[in-house]
Amino acid sequence: MEDFQDFLTYKVAHVTIGEFQLGKFDQARKLYQEAVSTYGQGFRGAYLLQEKGTERGIAVTLWDSEESMNTNESRDAHRAVLRKMMPLFADTPKTTYYEVVTEIEPVEKGESESEEMKR
Repeated sequence: MEDFQDFLTYKVAHVTIGEFQLGKFDQARKLYQEAVSTYGQGFRGAYLLQEKGTERGIAVTLWDSEESMNTNESRDAHRAVLRKMMPLFADTPKTTYYEVVTEIEPVEKGESESEEMKR
């Protein structure tokens, strides 16, 4: 008998933390947007965060599954953009993969908490 857990799908977060060479963050931001534009099925969202007044940042991409993430990130178009971005880093960025275990969405005005729990 198959385990119930086999039927569940979990969102995956790909998190990269790095620092760019002086003055290169804006160029990296444009390349990040270009890389994200190559994503297809399974892509759930992306965030690029910049520490105020620095060249340090955190990139987060969200996926519906590890398989979707791997499929999208192995595409030639995605890899080509990353090759352009890598020389902009001051040092090798650190990448970690996380399983999204909790997601909380805001309650819309006029919607009761019990209605929110039904979603």
